[in-house]
Amino acid sequence: MTELAGKILGSARKLVRTPINRLINRIDPPVIVLLYHRVTTLRSDPEILAVSPDNFRAQMRYLKDTFPIVRFEEDWAKIPKPSVCVTFDDGYADNVREASPILEEVGVPATFFVSTGTIGTAEEFWWHELERLVLDNKNLPPSITLKVGSFRRTWATGSVSQRQEFYREAVQLMTNADTLNRNDLLNQIRATAGINAEPAGNTHRSMSMGELRLLASSRWATIGAHTVTHTRLSSLTTDAQRTEMETSKQELETWLGMEINVFSYPYGRHCHYTKESVALCKELGFTKAAANFPGQAHRWTDPCQIPRHLVRNWPTEEFAKKLRGFWAR
Repeated sequence: MTELAGKILGSARKLVRTPINRLINRIDPPVIVLLYHRVTTLRSDPEILAVSPDNFRAQMRYLKDTFPIVRFEEDWAKIPKPSVCVTFDDGYADNVREASPILEEVGVPATFFVSTGTIGTAEEFWWHELERLVLDNKNLPPSITLKVGSFRRTWATGSVSQRQEFYREAVQLMTNADTLNRNDLLNQIRATAGINAEPAGNTHRSMSMGELRLLASSRWATIGAHTVTHTRLSSLTTDAQRTEMETSKQELETWLGMEINVFSYPYGRHCHYTKESVALCKELGFTKAAANFPGQAHRWTDPCQIPRHLVRNWPTEEFAKKLRGFWAR
């Protein structure tokens, strides 16, 4: 099939699908769940995780003025109109310092899924250290070789474009790895990069314990679990998955003195978790779990595989256009 024929076929399918979706949405009003990670302004953001405070405020005002907004933990079975839900993943400090005040100002509830392993520490998520070691390091050697088990590969890293390519592929490798192999890969890059691996300031830190408790005290915030080490669950045994999920739930409940009954899968694509992960959500008492693939939540949607749409740093006009597309899916 030629590229032109593929585009024509794709457009034809969309023309057929859109009216069907509109009919379905009238019969069963859906919920569109939005996925954020950070609200802040960054010098560099290769993972495109941050939405600026100004754009976030404008996005929230648009939602508040345009749609009913529901909480993630609520029962959506009887909502009268298509609605929107706001969620955050990971547990960055800017969630409480920059996102929460805007949510309170505008009056929008949100659920914050928190990885507990970095809470109250100076430790960064691995992708930020990787950025510093590879993209910000002008003295990186001309090549890097990584070995994990039978895997061995050498990348050229002499130019900016080569370092960017290596960074992208290293992110994929480390996303797919279990905790042990991910740490091994990072140690190999540290040894080759030859720079201090300590976090550079507070730009990417997770919440302190006090900040987490402050966020949890807001009537606009719900706290959910997001594992301990933010590892791809499908790379782990069932027992290791249970430990990651149960420990994060128990730690949050101990720290906050409240029940934690919602969860989100790290990374969240279908390939990042398993049917055992879904079963564990139900076994551990989570009433809902959020994934990270596009779609609408209907009455028939598996409550432990709620689709979500990633939100980028879009101005209001583009945000509104993207939302229209989300309703048509």
